[in-house]
Amino acid sequence: MSIAGFHFVASVDFNPLLPSQSAPIFTISVGRWDVIVSNHMLVVAAAALLLLACIPVATRPRRTRLGGASRSRMVPAGLANLIESICVFLREEVARPVMREHTDRYIGFVWTVFFFVLSLNLLGMIPSEKIIAVLTGRENHFGGPATANIYVTGGLAAVTFLMTHIYGIRQQGFGRYIINFAPRVPWWIMPLLYFLEIITAFVRPFTLAVRLFANIIAGHILMATLLGLILVFKNYCAAVASVSAVVAVSFLELLVAFIQAFVFTFLSTLYIGFSISPEH
Repeated sequence: MSIAGFHFVASVDFNPLLPSQSAPIFTISVGRWDVIVSNHMLVVAAAALLLLACIPVATRPRRTRLGGASRSRMVPAGLANLIESICVFLREEVARPVMREHTDRYIGFVWTVFFFVLSLNLLGMIPSEKIIAVLTGRENHFGGPATANIYVTGGLAAVTFLMTHIYGIRQQGFGRYIINFAPRVPWWIMPLLYFLEIITAFVRPFTLAVRLFANIIAGHILMATLLGLILVFKNYCAAVASVSAVVAVSFLELLVAFIQAFVFTFLSTLYIGFSISPEH
């Protein structure tokens, strides 16, 4: 079938959700349990190992020769300067207005959340499974956007949920935390207000998980759909337009990766700040 010179073909194999789908890689037997390791689990592990390996190396003081003597240079440069700038921004502009004097006590979790979510987002943009397929000629599933998996984002949100209440109890004590869980109101409104606060406490991680998941998967579906137009039209004009659009969307996705990592971190910081401060 052709319209205005364009040839349309039906392709039942094309699935724009395929790049974001979880696929089992191998199985680990632990006693009577079989743990299925998926591609997204590998990406999560790779992000953790990458941060554990690269952050200490990038931020350690470098030795330079000054006047014939070898000394440690305390002024960061290159990647270390970028990481330090991000950490200072998150501490002074994001965490301190909410956590105030408790900032330095809990800033480690804030930094960890930002860099971990950002690493997952950036690793998801690398078509590692396609690169391996080109090099080896074999289809594989070693890669994929882990934050386009609702279970991964749900796990991240669950960690934030737990740490929010753990930090609140740690800071205020269990009794005061329960008392300050809802603002002071007339006694006859208190049961309803506590009920609403409990619902809010469980809605917060849900919104964290869905927001990150929806934004990441939407971008990958868009890029897959644009590339799929090549299979639909099957001509050079459509291919050039499709690839150009994917390149443009990729730059947008790079921006989204940073924005979503910041939003996730910002909201997590707000929730922790609310839990450790009785006035909130």
